[in-house]
Amino acid sequence: MKWFDNTALTLVIIGAVNWLLVGIFRLDLVAVIFGNLSWLSRIIYTIIGLCGLYLISLYGRIGGSD
Repeated sequence: MKWFDNTALTLVIIGAVNWLLVGIFRLDLVAVIFGNLSWLSRIIYTIIGLCGLYLISLYGRIGGSD
């Protein structure tokens, strides 16, 4: 499962960088590359969002490792 954790974390970091670009430069990199709310960009947004929700479980796993 560690590979899935690393993949999810990488995708969430990419999503965070995209939001940073939106906030600072008003540049949505996903929309620039894949089109403004095209089916492909919506899939990417959905996958990144699901990875973020999955990483909520990281709090429980980190707290339980003591």
